[in-house]
Amino acid sequence: MARRARPRLAVWKFASCDGCQLTLLDCEDELLSLARQLDIAYFAEASRRMLRGPYDLSLVEGSITTPADAERVQRVRHLSRHLVTIGACATAGGIQALRNFADVREFAAAVYPTGCGAICPAYGRGCYGCFGPAETPNTAAIAREFFSLGMTERDIGRVFRTFNAAAEAFRKESEAHGE
Repeated sequence: MARRARPRLAVWKFASCDGCQLTLLDCEDELLSLARQLDIAYFAEASRRMLRGPYDLSLVEGSITTPADAERVQRVRHLSRHLVTIGACATAGGIQALRNFADVREFAAAVYPTGCGAICPAYGRGCYGCFGPAETPNTAAIAREFFSLGMTERDIGRVFRTFNAAAEAFRKESEAHGE
């Protein structure tokens, strides 16, 4: 008698804080029990193992905020027998949906008028770039300033590999000071 294949689960992330996926992972014992019942085929937050579809069940967290996201969620739906949204972002748009009610430039101007006002450096603390990089950041000048303040090459590289590590200018500067 052939053994019946276990149902295949995929968990997908769109624009979100990852909180829903982390909540799933916090269900450690229950998740282990569930893993015996089905094949967790795709769950980037939990595993490097990514199996191609089709999937019996896809859980989608995060909101759809770009045309590329809309195309991607359609592909996910096509690959999935059942698709279930989880969390406020996927089911109701989440915080990202606020942009539907006002001019995004107004929000940006209110939240990022001249960055954070340099409060961290003003108190002798390092800038961690939590407001995001400027459109054309002068990362070489920032790196020289860090060096003049006594930071090592390794530490300078690490600073550029924090919040904004995926921004091209920060990535390139981090590589210039890498190990």
